[in-house]
Formats: sequence, structure tokens, C-alpha cells
Amino acid sequence: MLADFGSDGVLMAWSGAIAVALLSVLWVELVRDIYHVISHAWPPLYRLHVWHHRVFRRDLTPVSMEIYRQAHWYNDVPEALVMLTLSALPLAIAILCQWPHCWLASAGSLYTFSFLLGAIARGSGLAYADELTDITHRPGEFQQLPGHWWVNRPYHWRHHFDDQQAYYCGTLTLVDKLMGTALSLSGKRVAVTGASGSLGRALLQALQARGAKGIALTSQSEPVVLPDGSVPVQTWTWQVGQEAELAAALEKIDILILNHGVNVHGDRDAAAIERSYEINAFSQWRLLELFLSTVRTNADKATKEVWVNTSEAEVNPAFSPLYELSKRTLGDLVTLRRLDAPCIIRKLILGPFKSNLNPIGVMSADWVARQILNLAVRDTRNIIVTINPLTYLAFPVKELAVSRYFRWFTQGRSRHTVPTPTPEPPPS
Repeated sequence: MLADFGSDGVLMAWSGAIAVALLSVLWVELVRDIYHVISHAWPPLYRLHVWHHRVFRRDLTPVSMEIYRQAHWYNDVPEALVMLTLSALPLAIAILCQWPHCWLASAGSLYTFSFLLGAIARGSGLAYADELTDITHRPGEFQQLPGHWWVNRPYHWRHHFDDQQAYYCGTLTLVDKLMGTALSLSGKRVAVTGASGSLGRALLQALQARGAKGIALTSQSEPVVLPDGSVPVQTWTWQVGQEAELAAALEKIDILILNHGVNVHGDRDAAAIERSYEINAFSQWRLLELFLSTVRTNADKATKEVWVNTSEAEVNPAFSPLYELSKRTLGDLVTLRRLDAPCIIRKLILGPFKSNLNPIGVMSADWVARQILNLAVRDTRNIIVTINPLTYLAFPVKELAVSRYFRWFTQGRSRHTVPTPTPEPPPS
């Protein structure tokens, strides 16, 4: 036994046993989520699980207490029994392997037993059982954004009312991240600025392939046509400095992707400075604030998002100083705004891809667009797509440090009060 080797051995034994206990809890959570996925795919289980989807109105109030109680007998109790049965597997393995303190492998069983008792209590109609044990279904205004690693009310609301073929997880979001169901794009209205550029058109095509309805925002007068030559997508024409004219249209958008930009390369005169900051930073900030002003209801908070292409120029040189400076300004503004934004804001930190702004880019826009969506549906909040390995190390450190600095030395504002920015005239 490890205990025979002194205090170090005892410590190792207890550390291993605690790790096994935590893994047993993780195991039953995985069982729960897999059971949920199967419930949506296998008709015999779905006939039981559908009771859960019959229970709630969009404000998460039950349609009737009778259906609410029945749903727990038909769905929650069988689910907990399956979890409890399979929770014996880690304990059996620990006993067979004669691990020290193997009884701690029963932690998953004890954890699951609490869910079973809660489901029985709710099914029996015991007073206050729902308030104490059914946290993700409580009505009321959402005070948080959809959870990143933990399932909360807005995250689970999306499973009921955004897409029942996504957001399966009950406590941890791990299974959804692995399956690519942590964000559903199906049926979403997604507006993309810079849509006439290489990445804009590639994003629209990739979004269409995932069932989204893409809307092109461009300064060009001609409708945007996808790279595959299909019919033109719905196109809105706008100009920098006229962002306020899009305010009404943005009300109907689910996801806004801010992707427009300019690269003046080696220019450094006053006009180049003004143009770089106006297009790469301030125009995008105005559109960001306009869109955030449309986030009012629980449904908006749960489903609306903004994705901002800040580029890896936030942390790496782009050999175009004004492009770097203006993109870093945009990146910092987005980091600041994230602290109390009313909906999820994702950053797109992209390396050099071939486009009009960068004709010598080494990645294709189509490949970059597909990777962006592959990471987005796994709920990646900082989406890094680049061939430079240093960016994967430098950006998280930079983002964490800047975010903490902004949080410590600025005052928060209410998520419910979003000022509408005043547009500036376009540069001459």
C-alpha cells in the first residue's frame, strides 16, 4: 500500500482518491447528458422526455402544475435512475483495482441520489421543492449571460425555445462543446459587415451551410453573391458614418458579425490615421453599441450575439502600423464592453488569410470561415484561427490581463441601460 511509504504516500493516496471521487461525479454528469441526447434521438425515450418540453412557457412558468409534476415522473426520475445505476461503475472499478480509499468512488452515486430525491419531491408536489432543486427552470429576468462552462437559466432556456437539437447539457457544458451543440446557428438571422470581401462572402456561405440566414452588409451597390455562384444573398447597403440608419434593421438580427476594415499599409499621414481609426475601430464600436441597444428581453439576452473581427494584430505585428494600432484599439474597446455587455460578444482573432487587404495571406478565407464556425458552435468566446502558435499563447494572457485591469479601474454600468452612440460624419 502507498501508506507504507510514509506521509508522501498517504498524501498521494488521498489525492488519487479525491480525483477518483471527482471523476465519478463527472461520469454521472456525462451519463445524464448522453441520456438527454439519446432521448431526442430514440422515439421510446422521447415519448417520456417530451413531457419535459410540454411544461414551460417562454417565461419559464409552468403551463400547469399537474403537467409539471408528471414531467418529473416521466423524465427526471427515469433519468436519475439511469445515472444512479451507472454511477456504480466507477466504484466497481475502484474496488476491483484495490485503489486506496476506494469508497470515495461512490461520490457519484451520492451526488446522483440528491437529484433522484429532488425529482421525486417535485413529482410529489412537495412545497418549495421546485424553488430549491429546479434552478435552471426558475422564471424571472435573466441576470447572467448564457454560461460558458456551467449551465445556467439562459443557457438551458435555449434548449427549450431556441433549438431542441442543441444545448443538451444539464450542469457542465462539456458534452455540448464536444458535439458542437453549444451554439445553434440553425434559423438564425446573421448580418455580416464587410460582406463583399473574401472573408465576408466565405462566412455567409459557411453560415448558409449550417442553416443560418445570412444578410450581407456592404458599402457596394451590387448584391453580394456567394463564392459558389449561387443566388445573391439579401444585401443591405450602408456607409461608414451612417450606422444609425441600420438601427431599425438590427432589431431583427440574431448575430451581428463585425468584419469590415481597411489597411492603409505604409501610409501615415493625417488622412490615413483618420481613415484607419474611423473604419477599423469607431465605426465598428458604433455598430456594436447600436446592436447592444436591441438586447432587451430574456430571449435577446439568451440568443443575440456579436462577433468582432479584431485580428491577431491585437498581439502580433501585421507590418502595417496603423492597421495594428486601430485594431488594437477596437480589441481593447471590445474587452472593456464585454465587462457588462447584455449579450455574448465573441472575438475573432485571425491570422493572415488571402484577401484584398492582405493579398499575400497564407490561409484561404473559406477555410478560416469554416474554422470560425466550428469553434463558435463549441461556444469558444475568443476564436483564434492562425498558423502562428505564439498567438494561442499570447492572446489569452493579454486578454485576461487587460480585462482585469479594466474591471479594477473602471466603474460598471447596468446591463439594462445601453446608450445609443451618436454617429460621426465619414472621413473625407
